[in-house]
This record gives sequence, C-alpha cells and structure tokens, in this order.
Amino acid sequence: MNEKNESKLESGESEQPKNDEKQAGSQEESIEEKLKKTEEKLLRSLAEIENQRKRFEKEVKDAFEYGGFNFAKETLSLIDNLQRAKLSMKSDDNFKKSSMFSKFLKNIEIIEKDLISVFEKNNIKRIDCINKKFDPNFHQAMLEIEDESNEPGTVLQEIQPGYKLGERLLRPSFVGVSKKKAEKSEKKED
Repeated sequence: MNEKNESKLESGESEQPKNDEKQAGSQEESIEEKLKKTEEKLLRSLAEIENQRKRFEKEVKDAFEYGGFNFAKETLSLIDNLQRAKLSMKSDDNFKKSSMFSKFLKNIEIIEKDLISVFEKNNIKRIDCINKKFDPNFHQAMLEIEDESNEPGTVLQEIQPGYKLGERLLRPSFVGVSKKKAEKSEKKED
C-alpha cells in the first residue's frame, strides 16, 4: 500500500465514512420527504373517509324518508280512481235513482277518507294550487283560460291534483292557467 493509505488506516480515517455521511444526508432528506408524502396521503384518506361517512348518513336519511317514494307514486292512482268513480256515480241518473246509491257513495267516501288519512300519516300532501301563481316546479299547464279578472299565470282550474312526499314532488298538479283575452286587432296582425 502506499504511505498515505497506511497513515489513514493507522489514524482511523477512511474515505468511506465521508461518502456514507453524504448518503445518510440524502437518505434523511428522502425519509423526510417520504414522511411528508405519507402524512398527505393519510390526511387525504381521512378526509375521504369523512366524506363517505357523510354521504352514507345522507343516503340512509333519504332512504328512510323517501324509501317508499315509488310506492307512494303508484298509490296515487288509487285515490284518482276512487274520485273518478264517485264523480261518475253522481253523474249517472239511473244509478242516482237506485236505493243503494247513497250507501255505495258513502262507502266510497269512507275509503277515500281512509286513503287520504294514510297519505297524511306518511307525509304525502296534496298540492294546493287554485288561485295560486303558476309554479312550473309543482304545476303542469294543460290549458289556458282567458280571464280578465285574474292576473295572467294564475291557476284557475285543477284538472288532476298533484302530491308531494315531504318536499319531493310525487306528481305535478295538472292545471288550467289564466291569460288575458286576446284583442281582435292583435289577431288580425298575426
């Protein structure tokens, strides 16, 4: 060996520790960077878990409140059919003359009241629309009625009632809406 290396070995110095110190310094930086990256990942994961928990709680709440939405929507036809039956019985002169008319009509009305009571217990409410301003979120215009006594866009006629389950729309009200009478001069220009 040459004298320099021998003297370094005798004194306990070597070139490798200097290189090891440099590598250790770079490893410490990389460990700190890895630690920061791991902390960021952990925080993101915790935030995502919290968001999932909130979403799940909302879904459970919605399922509880609106789980019967489709069933409620389908049962609306029951009350519609009962009301149609009642109207057709009242308009049938031959049936009115029958001795059973009043009993049968009374039974239909009892069933209708029971069904309305079940709706109310389950937070299904009829939309009140007569003489209200037309709202496309709750009403569906089926016809326009010329009327000077009401402001245009006022609901004058309810063709089919609408219903809500809580704050969700089950079915819009089918309505007739007021409009101003068209003047003859406007018709000629058109």
